[in-house]
Amino acid sequence: MRRMLATLWIVATPLMAQKTNDLIREVQRDLAGVQQDVRTLNSKFDEKIAVLTTLVQQAVRESDSSSKGVAVLDQQIKDSLTQQRNLLAAPVASLNSKIEQMSSDYSALNENVKDMNSRLVKLEGKLNDLLTAISVLAKPPAPPPAEGGAAAGGPPPGATPDIVFNQARRDQQSGNSELAITEYRDFLRFYPNEERAPSAQFHIGEILSYKKDYDGAVEAFDAVLEKYPENNKTPDAMYLKGRALIQLDRKSQASKVFTELIAKYPNTEVARKARDLKKQIAGPTATRKRR
Repeated sequence: MRRMLATLWIVATPLMAQKTNDLIREVQRDLAGVQQDVRTLNSKFDEKIAVLTTLVQQAVRESDSSSKGVAVLDQQIKDSLTQQRNLLAAPVASLNSKIEQMSSDYSALNENVKDMNSRLVKLEGKLNDLLTAISVLAKPPAPPPAEGGAAAGGPPPGATPDIVFNQARRDQQSGNSELAITEYRDFLRFYPNEERAPSAQFHIGEILSYKKDYDGAVEAFDAVLEKYPENNKTPDAMYLKGRALIQLDRKSQASKVFTELIAKYPNTEVARKARDLKKQIAGPTATRKRR
């Protein structure tokens, strides 16, 4: 058995050595091919790197050139803006100065206009007084009343309802409230049945309300409602009477006046205002109770 194995080893050893040499030579050939491929790739890589380096250098040079151009353009723009600002600075400063001067002149003019308006109102009142005096003086004096004629205390000679009423209105509008009240009372005394008598009585109450004489205003409006119950001033007189009662803290009486006004003149503007005031008088407590 040992002889057979020895014989086989002697025979197989040269065969195995031959195959090993063949494999080594094949590996060497493959290795040489790989090395050639690597050298080829290195050569191509070097070529690409060289081209890329050239492109990068060119791009850098172009970038530097562009940067210089942008810097020059930026400086030119800054110089132009600075020049324009310097050119406009003086005109703008002058314009601002003129605007300030015009504003000051306008304020002074506005004050002058207000002063002139005030003087014109006073002058108009004096002129109306003068015209009334001239109208009275231009008419011949009335003969003395015969026995049994006009009662003492009648209108002065030359006076007419238009003159007396219009003068009272002018004095009221110009702020001569005391004189206006006297003239309205003269009108009512001279012409108690004239169609403007309710208006004269109403304006007395209006002036007293403005002067915060609310007691006197209530009496004046009561006179409108009692002496002239149905006229175009009745709704306004009721409304202003209610407002005067609120100022006197007589809110329950004011509420009754507003209720009557709303019932008699439901579609008027003063009725709408009376509803609002009545709600204010009632307050939130009454609103919650109704709910």
